[in-house]
Amino acid sequence: MSTRVKAILLILVVLLIDQISKIYIKLNFTIGEHVDVFNWFQIYFIENNGMAFGMEFGGKLFLTVFRIIAVCFLGYYLHLLIKRKVRTGYVLVISLLLAGAAGNIFDSVFYGVLFGESTYYDVAAFLPEGGGYAPFFHGKVVDMLYFPIIRNAAGETLFFSPVFNIADSAITVAVFLILLFFRKEFNDTLDGKKKEHVEVAE
Repeated sequence: MSTRVKAILLILVVLLIDQISKIYIKLNFTIGEHVDVFNWFQIYFIENNGMAFGMEFGGKLFLTVFRIIAVCFLGYYLHLLIKRKVRTGYVLVISLLLAGAAGNIFDSVFYGVLFGESTYYDVAAFLPEGGGYAPFFHGKVVDMLYFPIIRNAAGETLFFSPVFNIADSAITVAVFLILLFFRKEFNDTLDGKKKEHVEVAE
């Protein structure tokens, strides 16, 4: 299997898992509804207008356009890596990063049109008669993974408080892998050095 095919498959698998999990939560949970999987892990439905882990940065339209530009850049960068036959592991890490960035774009671009409003009392409907809750490019990102690992005596979460999704996880894992194992490849490609790491087919 070629590096290009591996990269495409990884991107598709991550996007599929991300979107299936988000659509299921959107259509079956009310805002704030949660399920305890373990004492330290919950499925907890929230929505946000911001970037990864619920951070806010700029207006909603700006964030959506920024995500699209970032994904286009990553797609071109990935194309160059494959063309230059950079190490397969690094190509797959960048593919994971691209998939994570693209995952939240679907929410931002389409969810406002496709779904009704999620509230604390009502589950969202798919393609509601009155239209969606927001225009194109103004949808909210669905988050559901919550790890309240350390709590105080009052039950308040001390660590880890952000609620996130599969796309956020893909971005985080990719960044850590780059920092731990692929800093040389990252620096070389940013410097414009054309390395000829020939992949040995397994």
